[in-house]
Amino acid sequence: MLTLCLWMAGVSAFPVQPEAHTGKEGSQREGLSGAQASATGSCQDLGKHFKTILRVEGEPVILRCPQERYWPGTAASSRGTVTWHRSGSAGPTPREDGRVWVQDGALWILPVQQGDSGTYLCTIRNASYCDQMTMDLKVLENTEASLPAVSYPQVLTAAASGFLVCPELSEFIKNKTDMKIQWYKDSVRLDPGSGRFVSVRGTTRLLIQDVSEEDAGRYRCVLAFAHGGTQYNITRNIQLRVRKKQEETVPVILSPHQTISASLGSRLTVPCKVFLGGGSQATTLLWWMANATSIEAAYPAGRVREGPRLEYSENNENYIEVPLIFDPVIREDLTTDFQCFVHNRLSFQMLHTTVKEAAATFSWGIALVPLLLVFLVLGGIWMRRWHRHRTGRAYGLTTLKIGHQSAHSCSSE
Repeated sequence: MLTLCLWMAGVSAFPVQPEAHTGKEGSQREGLSGAQASATGSCQDLGKHFKTILRVEGEPVILRCPQERYWPGTAASSRGTVTWHRSGSAGPTPREDGRVWVQDGALWILPVQQGDSGTYLCTIRNASYCDQMTMDLKVLENTEASLPAVSYPQVLTAAASGFLVCPELSEFIKNKTDMKIQWYKDSVRLDPGSGRFVSVRGTTRLLIQDVSEEDAGRYRCVLAFAHGGTQYNITRNIQLRVRKKQEETVPVILSPHQTISASLGSRLTVPCKVFLGGGSQATTLLWWMANATSIEAAYPAGRVREGPRLEYSENNENYIEVPLIFDPVIREDLTTDFQCFVHNRLSFQMLHTTVKEAAATFSWGIALVPLLLVFLVLGGIWMRRWHRHRTGRAYGLTTLKIGHQSAHSCSSE
């Protein structure tokens, strides 16, 4: 019995080989595997990325899959296998010359050449999903003529301090504490100790203090990048435009009057006009409210609404207007408190106005004008008939008198 128990324990210790799946069950598993292969064989095409990457020859270029922007916090390489193809190429993008390779899902080209220009396709595939997206890379000759195309526009305000940013360097920055960026203006290196231009340590920013219009122009930032024992310079060009500082003044509401007369059922426009002097129109807000409620909320159907904002200048002085339009005026408006508000960084003002029913404008003088015209016409007709009658009677008396005289003469003979 002891020998039999030991033998059974020994047999149970060996793993049992699974049976080969045959028949219907085996065909179902093969079909599932085939369906998965079919599903992963077709990729969802996300189209072309809207932005064309512009670079100059001789510098390092790192391309990331453009669809990564739709996966916040997730790298493409962690979602599956990443492959890159260039348009017109049968195989993957990496070449034998060692300039081009894929690292952590990104396509590296060191250094880039004009012949690298073209359309690149990034494909990301895992066991259950696949998508692909293309992007254009255009490599320009490193000359002055290429600067307008590869420059980044930036804007600062005069009489204030502001930052220039050296853009699109995140792929080449591993340790921000050791990062050193050199800044140039019109090919002249800026002195970081001058006080007006300060390269902020650990960032890609250049602080310009008390910006003036003379600071406008072309800037260049250069980051040193080492890879494989080779030193590269990564250059970004910036075109700076300096805008004038917009002055602000205390706004003054000129209209409306505290009471507006209108007839019920009529269309009424009440402008709120604000005087700004030489102040900025763009930074001044102007709006209407009704009983401390916005016009849109108080009148969702739009019977009472704000008209378009109007900005204009007269004699070098600035004005803004926002009209309040009633279409039509109803009795409810007579008991509503309408307020015009104006606001900027220096002031906040409000003006109340109410709508009053206009007094009756009926005039007896105007009403009697048609009746007077009728009397004048009738009087004219009567006078004409009377005149004709009087003229005919006088003619008859004259004829009778002449006839009488003639008869008297005959009898005398």
